Amino acid sequence: MGISITLKRHAAKRCLVNFGCFTLATFLISGLLGFTGVLLHAGDESLAVLRNQLEAAEDARDNPAIVELSRRIVEADPKDSKTWETLARKQLELDDQGRCATTLDAWQTLVQPWPKVIDDIRGDLANARKDYKSAEQFWSSYLAKNAAARDTLEKLAKLSEASERFRDAADLRTRALAQNETGAGLVARANDYLELRAWDRAFADIEKANTIEPSDAAVKDSLPRFELLKKFVPRIRFLDAQIAKAPDAALLWLDRARLFTLSEQPGLALRDCEHVMKLAPGRMRPRIQSGEALLDLGRVDDAAKLDVSYDLPRDNCKHVSEEALRALGSADETVLKNPDQAEPLAVRAKTLRLIKQYTLALADARIALKLDPGSASAHFEAANALESLGCSREALAHAERATSLNPQDPVAWYYRGLLEAKRANFDAAIRYLSRSLTIRESSEALVERERCARRLGGMADADVDAQRRKLLSVPQE
Repeated sequence: MGISITLKRHAAKRCLVNFGCFTLATFLISGLLGFTGVLLHAGDESLAVLRNQLEAAEDARDNPAIVELSRRIVEADPKDSKTWETLARKQLELDDQGRCATTLDAWQTLVQPWPKVIDDIRGDLANARKDYKSAEQFWSSYLAKNAAARDTLEKLAKLSEASERFRDAADLRTRALAQNETGAGLVARANDYLELRAWDRAFADIEKANTIEPSDAAVKDSLPRFELLKKFVPRIRFLDAQIAKAPDAALLWLDRARLFTLSEQPGLALRDCEHVMKLAPGRMRPRIQSGEALLDLGRVDDAAKLDVSYDLPRDNCKHVSEEALRALGSADETVLKNPDQAEPLAVRAKTLRLIKQYTLALADARIALKLDPGSASAHFEAANALESLGCSREALAHAERATSLNPQDPVAWYYRGLLEAKRANFDAAIRYLSRSLTIRESSEALVERERCARRLGGMADADVDAQRRKLLSVPQE
């Protein structure tokens, strides 16, 4: 009888030990995963049933069900790394970053040695949190243990491209292509080669991509741009050589950026322009070309940070005209050579106004006025910019100052008349337009004075202006 009691005690002790192990596992999972309610015991539900239900949920793409069923399975079977991975990846896909981190901690605690793929998912989580340094460390760690992880190579390549480490990106893509050569992969590496100015390698990749997968969307989208770029490459190569000899020659960089813009490579254009902005921060041409590139990339907010407006005028080819850029470049040179003079800044303000960059034009006009408060042209440009920016009252004050400083300027009187007409002050508008016409007769001033006269009921005066305007439009023999 004593033996029987002893055996029963040993059996009870073994049960308590087993129950304790189970309780420890479920406690860890429930604590780390945030379970609520009564914990399910392994025997309460059939794992086979749960796994069948999970498979059905995955087929139906029922994300909440996938998460819940995965939780129940790893609670019942904490060693099931496949389901742990399903749970973690699904939580990350649903942007449930906190629970994903908790899941990874629980998985790593309960499965020893912990699976290598945890590093890959931790990298994904860090990337989602915009902790790119940690993402790179986790992905690199995973890659060191699993060199054939093509998806991770792709993720690291994209991270390298985002930080403009294009040599690293090209090397990573080369490793991925060695495993599986695809059209999209070749296009991606070709773009990296463009950033490295490795023109021949880039064109070789795009041609190969078109050979092996001509119907691939990435190939079809990229091929026309590469074909267009190829037409400009001889001129680009020439500028490459010139820049190598004179790396501080801003104009060479801007001319090459212009070729990139014309060849629909705004990313390449932007990098050249940004270099010039650092090289010569006082220039406006690189700022305008940078803004154009950003607008072409769809980065309107970043263009606005440069004070480049989205209404930047384009020519028939959808680019800022060559004439406008040359005029702006010439104005830059004059400003840089005469830093203490107001007039070059007023001229550049006018050039900026003509391409509808009123914020930048106003900035130049204000600097000019600080240098010379008596500059009529600076007041005139300030008036134009302010009116275009919706500051009519301040604009009128500058227009008045411009006419008082240079009363023989017909354009200043004409513009002052326009401002008064916009305020419905037609008597004053007619008076100023008449001053303009006295100095120099123009169809534009006649049109505006006729319009003002009709608004005041002076039909006879309006008809006289209309007749005179017709006579001016007749070619003189």
